[in-house]
Amino acid sequence: MHHDISLSAATGFYEQGKYAAALEVLNRLLEQQPDAAVYELIAKSLAKLGMKAEAAAAYQQAAQFESEHSDAFRIRAMDLYFEAGEKDQALRAASALIHRVQDEPDVAYVLASIFLEGGNRSILQGIRRPLLRSGDAKHLNMALDLLTDNPTDPINYETVDAVLQRWPERLELLFYRLMLSQEICDFRNVDAAFAVIRDELKKNPGILRHEQPLANLSWCGSEDLNRLATFTTVPPDERQIRKRRAMHHQWHGEKIRIGYLSSDFWSGHATMKLLGDVLKRHDRTRFEVFLFCHTVEENLRRDEGGRSLWGNIVRVGGLTDAEAAEAVRDHRIDILIDLKGHTQGERTGILNNAAAPIQAAWLGFPGTTVNVDLDYIIGDHVVLPESAKPYFHEKFCRLPETYQPNDPSGRPKPVALTRAEAGLPDDAFVFASFNSQRKVTAEMVEIWAQILRRTPGSLLWLFAKGDTAKANLIDRFSSLGVDRSRLIFAEHVDHAQHISRMQCADLALDTYPCNGHTTTSDALWSGLPVLACKGTNFASRVSESLLNAIGLPDLVMADSQGYVARAIELFANPEIIRDYREKLHAGKLRAPLFNSERFCRHLETAFEEMVSRARRGLAPDHFDVPASAPHHASASAEVSADGPLV
Repeated sequence: MHHDISLSAATGFYEQGKYAAALEVLNRLLEQQPDAAVYELIAKSLAKLGMKAEAAAAYQQAAQFESEHSDAFRIRAMDLYFEAGEKDQALRAASALIHRVQDEPDVAYVLASIFLEGGNRSILQGIRRPLLRSGDAKHLNMALDLLTDNPTDPINYETVDAVLQRWPERLELLFYRLMLSQEICDFRNVDAAFAVIRDELKKNPGILRHEQPLANLSWCGSEDLNRLATFTTVPPDERQIRKRRAMHHQWHGEKIRIGYLSSDFWSGHATMKLLGDVLKRHDRTRFEVFLFCHTVEENLRRDEGGRSLWGNIVRVGGLTDAEAAEAVRDHRIDILIDLKGHTQGERTGILNNAAAPIQAAWLGFPGTTVNVDLDYIIGDHVVLPESAKPYFHEKFCRLPETYQPNDPSGRPKPVALTRAEAGLPDDAFVFASFNSQRKVTAEMVEIWAQILRRTPGSLLWLFAKGDTAKANLIDRFSSLGVDRSRLIFAEHVDHAQHISRMQCADLALDTYPCNGHTTTSDALWSGLPVLACKGTNFASRVSESLLNAIGLPDLVMADSQGYVARAIELFANPEIIRDYREKLHAGKLRAPLFNSERFCRHLETAFEEMVSRARRGLAPDHFDVPASAPHHASASAEVSADGPLV
């Protein structure tokens, strides 16, 4: 029987759903009429038969005939290769369309999917906006996957706004938008977000499960609410917790094997500026110290050396959580100390894989580490008062003087610096806040504005990163009656320069509800008094802990009214500040805050108590470490490799 060999005949078969018959005609037609229309219909027929890779190849053939439809054919080929799992072919097809990436979200999507899978995020930053212009849900979700860690990245804001416009019910994005706004002091958006959040909180505190734990601490001073912020965390398996506590463990006689877990084991990180000397001072006749290190290579390259003095380094960065936990067990660690908690670069999943018989949180996260299998949190009586116990799943291990270690030998010594060298006028009273700008809440700005309005001629020296944050701070202070000329912005300098310039201010004003942590001890080390408020959660009690440990408890005010009044009093009585500076100078030699030897002995006593309980078969429980007998001079006055501290 004679069959009509024509494009119209093949089209008829295709429209009737007879795809095999259409292909038979089209393949014979290729011998007579090989053109774009024939290859397009072949591609469509193959796609209907589920032969995606073959259909993609046919679309590529159709594109070879260069017409106004060629790019459309290439896009379709790219999509089909991608759907078929032919990533290399899809990438080649997409590469031919790079000139269309700004106009075609499908091209951007495929490129993003392929490069993201390969871990290459940097190449994708220029193709994020096309995804946002699309109304396709998969494109918007891909744009979310391409959010960067840069808090001032404007496309992050555009992305979150675009997705919230499409899905306003996605509360995790509302909280993320709040966090981004705080990072650039965008108080208008902060106010708008809180108008929604506070209204919702009255009805349902459970909305906080959509917020990240660390972000919650920047604005929320309630430990009852802090523990509800669980976004991005994964609850541990209760059976795994029971298994860990019951598993057989070989103890090691007189020596306790301590493991520290962190991504911050390099000399430039704030944690190691605190902890380094304590690690070096561990009594190696009683303790073996291991660092389970997942520090990224970039930071390892920036390290100045000496990591081996802190402990035996075990690299776990390339291991899964389960593999890393096995490495901890292989080293027969008695106590594993997590130094990260819910902060960037954490690997809390390792603790949720039964890594050690005793697991404790310390230093990295100022609050309960929700959804992580921990026995203890290490703190002190200020940051962990009795009233806080109901809000922590960990048992309290309270050190006698402060929970924060300090490194008096490795910390830069302040050198003399003139006001002019620091960019300050000689004749003004200078208040200062060097805390990160995400801690500067709208309420804090209002309090500081009150102080400035009532202290004529005074200045506020602020740390602010980026022109946007500076402009937003100027706008908010201006709206509160404070002229722009009263604000001075501190530029980024290295740590040694920063320590030296801090002493040029008259009084540091702490933030609430998230205090300065390393920032506060840096200020005290430099000789700059810090004014703080009594806190209501761990993060807001840190400065009180440090001020107590340096002998200046009267710089902790009961509330914001007292804080304002005390700032005004100190402005009017500079001789009191001179007395504080003298106490700080003496305290560096005598007070507990900068005595790393004394701190280390207290910490080791805590470790011995944890092990003693476990070896006796007792469950973890709250305990306090007693203070050692005072020494005549602190360890910070001892001769170090750098000579005596002064």
